[in-house]
Amino acid sequence: MTTSTTSESSASVHLLDLQALVVAVRRRRRLWCSLALVGLLIGAAVAVLRPPAPAAATKVLVAHQADQPNDTGTLIRTDVELLRTTRIADKALQSLKSPERPEDFMKDYRVTGLTNNVLQIDVTGDSDAQAVARAKALADAFVADHVRRMKASAQAEAKALSDQGDRMRHELAGVNKEIGDRSPDSDPKASASIESLFARRAELNSRIADFDQRAEEARMGTPQIVAGTQIVDAPRAVRHSLPRSAATNAAIGLVLGLVLGLAVAAVGTVVADRPVLRRDIAANLGASVVAELRGVRRRRVRLWQRRRTRAARERLTATLARTVRGSAEPLSLLELGCADSASVIALDLARAMAADGPVVVVDGLPGLRRAQRGQKPGGPEVVGVEGVAAVPREVRRLGVGSVAPGTAWTGLPDLGTQTVLVVRAGHASAAWLHTVARQLADLLIPVIGVVLIDPDQRDRTDGTLWDGLDTALRGHNERLAREKVTGRRSTERPSWAVRVPESDQEAR
Repeated sequence: MTTSTTSESSASVHLLDLQALVVAVRRRRRLWCSLALVGLLIGAAVAVLRPPAPAAATKVLVAHQADQPNDTGTLIRTDVELLRTTRIADKALQSLKSPERPEDFMKDYRVTGLTNNVLQIDVTGDSDAQAVARAKALADAFVADHVRRMKASAQAEAKALSDQGDRMRHELAGVNKEIGDRSPDSDPKASASIESLFARRAELNSRIADFDQRAEEARMGTPQIVAGTQIVDAPRAVRHSLPRSAATNAAIGLVLGLVLGLAVAAVGTVVADRPVLRRDIAANLGASVVAELRGVRRRRVRLWQRRRTRAARERLTATLARTVRGSAEPLSLLELGCADSASVIALDLARAMAADGPVVVVDGLPGLRRAQRGQKPGGPEVVGVEGVAAVPREVRRLGVGSVAPGTAWTGLPDLGTQTVLVVRAGHASAAWLHTVARQLADLLIPVIGVVLIDPDQRDRTDGTLWDGLDTALRGHNERLAREKVTGRRSTERPSWAVRVPESDQEAR
């Protein structure tokens, strides 16, 4: 039965529980909120302490010889890359008479193609005047280089057309000479040859006229490109708004800090494996969650929160008192990450049990007797673990101890033979919760319930183990009633208390 239950539960375990992850990340909101705030402050501080360098901008209209309406931006991208060359940078530096290297100067400006024919040049400098001068020098150098390249291209095309026309004229001269050498009184067979020569002369004249026209058009296109390539927006200093820059940097820092905080919280949650849901804590401890309380706060809380906390404490005290009254075995409260809350619960329970007879609180926590000094006279008596032997048998004992790392497990039976665990949500890892459940099972100390401290307010999981009623309050009372009827106490360990070997050597 135990094996099948374990295999079914193991098969239903997911690799990553998103609900538990979300709850754990939400509980660590102080971390990611702090990182988001730090990012916001760093972003604002960077904007104030490191303002942007003085900058200038200018726009250049570029005319291309091969402009087409359906151009996809290839020509303007070519111009952008040409502006990023050392040739243009060197010409700009020469006009500025600056000894700076072109490679270093190229790092100080950025070129953007706004449309197919408009370039924007952004330049930084040591001052606004220097940035404006740099922008103007770059724009002038690019315009001069572009015009020179277009003129060279047009001249090369016109020369090629002119050379072709000259070749046609030379051929035409040969045809004219051949026609002049023919006699008009030639035989009929030669008339066909003369007609072909006249046709060839007409074709050459047409081609020569075409080449001359194309060469003239090539020469006429250059002035349009020269006039069309110009600076349309004069270089001007770019004004930076400190409040706007600080707000922008702060917003970016806030987002980055928030993302980093959420990532750190999520990774830390997965690595630490600290259960926060009622369902997971009950499953790891093998006992049902019987109550939930807020932790003892040192800061002031709201009035309605105080009332709800007080009402929950009263309900828990009444439930535990009813359980203790129906059992002759001493009860202990063992805390895990919430010593102050366990002390308050123990003192409340001791006062409620004092109406039925004398009660002694066995203090296994450092500080409980110090907390008792501030109470009103007539409260429960608090003794240390070393004074347990002097307590009479007819006096009820209520032990308070800890199951935190470093606990002396052999001393827990002196505090009580049954226990209620007071556990802070998200404090201990799943491995340590397993260790606590195993050690208590080895000591034959049944866990009759778990009091969860500081649970998640949006947790809707079920913390009741319906297949383990022998460890719940109602099932525990029924077990005691059966023991009273039979007159003997069962010493058999429950199925969930079987110890699992930690290694192969221990198993052997």
